[in-house]
Amino acid sequence: MANQNVANQDRIVKVLQQISGKQIAPGVDESLFVSGLLDSFALTDFVAGLEEEFGVTIPDCDLSARKFDTVNKVEAYLAAKA
Repeated sequence: MANQNVANQDRIVKVLQQISGKQIAPGVDESLFVSGLLDSFALTDFVAGLEEEFGVTIPDCDLSARKFDTVNKVEAYLAAKA
């Protein structure tokens, strides 16, 4: 399961890099918003990228910085959707 977590984190970071246009290696608990990698406008693009990468649908009601603040939180959210 740990290998799956790392693989998912890598996929999340890949999407984040595509959206931000930056080479990044954020810590899994680093705030993506405080670090400046995401803002409220980029969040929708990030979520669209996650939907495509992971083959999930994320409803608009789930679009909150609280749920997508760190790579760990994104990973946990996606795991709950699986």
